[in-house]
Amino acid sequence: MTQKIAVSLPDAQVSSIRRAVAQGRAASVSGYISAAVARAEREDGLTELLDDLDRELGQVDDADLAWADRALGLA
Repeated sequence: MTQKIAVSLPDAQVSSIRRAVAQGRAASVSGYISAAVARAEREDGLTELLDDLDRELGQVDDADLAWADRALGLA
């Protein structure tokens, strides 16, 4: 099920979205905005997961970050 709504966006964003559609990077303006909302929802879910892990296991400290850097060959 879908619903039609009206939103107001800055001119530059509208131009960018229309350009993406014209270049085939999005099927439609609605599709572009729907994908952007879906990305935001995934990011929100990830943020909630990380917050839950911090509450359950404690926050990551500098020693943890240093260990991860060494383990990944970044340090």
